[in-house]
Amino acid sequence: MTLQDLFDTIEARKTADPDSSWTAQLLAKGAEKCAEKFGEEAVEAIIEAVKGDRAALTSEAADVLYHLLVMLAARDVTLDAVMAELSHRQEQSGLQEKASRS
Repeated sequence: MTLQDLFDTIEARKTADPDSSWTAQLLAKGAEKCAEKFGEEAVEAIIEAVKGDRAALTSEAADVLYHLLVMLAARDVTLDAVMAELSHRQEQSGLQEKASRS
């Protein structure tokens, strides 16, 4: 499964019955709840990274990626748009990109 496959599944759940899917339930609660859940998962991943538990970090990283995609879908931001932004950023060094933001 690719991130695009997962994102496509999440997009399909936008119109699903919330009783049929965790993703549909989360999306039905709105973008703010999706963002909150993403934040919770990100903190859990940070904790596992600090602890050095590779298996737990792997699991939490999967949760982070999933909840990031749900949050993007909740705000109608496509994975293609994010990938295009990453591609654009590859055209210059990270230091140049950071300097251009200030």
